[in-house]
Amino acid sequence: MRARTTQEDGRIALIQSDIWIGFPRAEQVLDRLQGLIEAPRQTRMPGLLVHGASGIGKTMIARNLSRKYAPEYDPASDITRTPLLLLQAPPAPDERRFYLHILAAVGAPATALSARAQNVASLEVRVIALLRDLGLRMIMIDEVHNLLAGTHREQRRFLNVLRYLSNELEVSLVCLGVSEAVDAIRGDIQLARRLDEHHLPNWRDDAEFSDMIQTLIAAMPLEKKSNLKVKSLKQILALSGGVTSRIFALIKDLSIDAIITGDECITDDAIAKWTPVWSRHANAHRRLEKSGV
Repeated sequence: MRARTTQEDGRIALIQSDIWIGFPRAEQVLDRLQGLIEAPRQTRMPGLLVHGASGIGKTMIARNLSRKYAPEYDPASDITRTPLLLLQAPPAPDERRFYLHILAAVGAPATALSARAQNVASLEVRVIALLRDLGLRMIMIDEVHNLLAGTHREQRRFLNVLRYLSNELEVSLVCLGVSEAVDAIRGDIQLARRLDEHHLPNWRDDAEFSDMIQTLIAAMPLEKKSNLKVKSLKQILALSGGVTSRIFALIKDLSIDAIITGDECITDDAIAKWTPVWSRHANAHRRLEKSGV
C-alpha cells in the first residue's frame, strides 16, 4: 500500500467528520422547527414530534438547528441568551435525573448544592428560574423513546414534566425518537394535542433517493466525478436498508478507499465488492472458528 500524503490525510479527516447535507426532507423538518422557534409566545405553545427509524437523521437535524441557534453572550445584561436547549432524554424516565441534566447543560451543575436542594421539588424551582433568564424559545428532547424503559406511571410523570416546562416557560417542545415512542407520547392527551407528528421514513428507490446520493457523493473531497449506474444505487439502498446513517457510512467508507487506492472516485465495482463492517467482522470470526483459533 502506497504512503499517503498530508493532503490525502486531510481529505480523509474531512470525510470522517460530521457532514451536513441539506436534502429536501431534512430541510422540510428544519423549516417547521424554525417556524416554531420564531413563533410568538402564547399560553399553549405548539410543538413537534419527529419520529422514524434509528439512524434516519433525527439527531443530525436537531444538532444542525442547535448550531444555528447557538447561545450568545449579552454583555449588557451579563447573561448568555440561549434560544434553544437540546437535551438527550435520560436512559429511563427519571424526573430528578432529567433536572440535573438540564442544570449541567446550561452550565449550572448541582454538585455544589446540598442534598436537600437536590430533591425534585427544589431542582424544579431552580431549573425554571434559570431557564426563564436564558430567553429560551424551544426545548428539544432527543431519544425520547428512552421513556419506554419506565413503567406506565413513570412515563406519565415524565411527560407531565415536559408539558409543565413548556407551559411554565412558554416555549415550544420538540421530541425526537423512534416510532415506538409515538404511542407513549399519545398516552398524555394534552401533550399529544399540541405536538404535531412528522414521520421520517426510510429511503426508497425513487428520484429523491437518487438526488440525495448524488448530493452526498458530490460533497466528498474526491478529485474525479463518480458516474454510478442505476444498479449501484439500488445496491446502496439494499446494503443500507434505506437508513440515512448507514448510507452516509457506506459513502464515506467508499470515498476513503477511493483516496487510498488513488481511484479518486466511487466506482460501480467498488460498490459491488463493498460489505458492511459488521459483515466483515462476522466473516473473520467464522474463519477463526473454522481454523480452531
